[in-house]
Amino acid sequence: MTKIVLPHSGYRKLIVYKKSDVIYQGTVVFCRRFLPQYGDRTVDQMTQAARSCKQNIAEGSAAAGTSLETQIKLTNVARATLDELLEDYLDYLKAHGGAEWAMDSEKKIAAREFAKEHSEWEDWKPIFESRPAETLCNLMIVVIQQSRYMLDKMLKWQEGDFKAHGGVRERMHAARTEARGESWDNSVYSMLDLSTTPADLEARLAQIIDSARRSAQSIKRRKGW
Repeated sequence: MTKIVLPHSGYRKLIVYKKSDVIYQGTVVFCRRFLPQYGDRTVDQMTQAARSCKQNIAEGSAAAGTSLETQIKLTNVARATLDELLEDYLDYLKAHGGAEWAMDSEKKIAAREFAKEHSEWEDWKPIFESRPAETLCNLMIVVIQQSRYMLDKMLKWQEGDFKAHGGVRERMHAARTEARGESWDNSVYSMLDLSTTPADLEARLAQIIDSARRSAQSIKRRKGW
């Protein structure tokens, strides 16, 4: 039987959600330590972008039960907000004389390995409370890049899931069709007994077809078709 409400939620177990929490918590600490608390819109922009990523992953997961389309849209929003936040960290480096670590540098490689192994905020909290701004910007850039990659893979999986299961209206139609078919099969089966032969079944089928045809003609007459 076609399921109308698909399995959903469980987002807290997703690695990308845990990384999005690191991004949000880390951004809050970064802004508190290195940006003015009043009169600078950058603080609001950065914290809202970081929060938007986390919240849209959660909301998309919750919506997946009835709307895969909504889930895809929200996942894409989460992906887009990371691009915005990435630009903020790059801008901070440029504005304060910092530099992004080279892809093949020892610091970048070590940061990527640490980020792969640690997706819980508790592992990152001591770092964000003690390291200088340039280091934290580069660490955040690494986590954002890894999260963007994971969200890209998630989007591809969700697109495949949508192709396989369709939207909620399609599933509801399929479920109703299956239910009607099952009910019809049971009603016909109940009219048969142990002595029924294949010829009896064929005769019953002819009766059903004739009855359906006469019903259709009656409907057409009443509607003036």
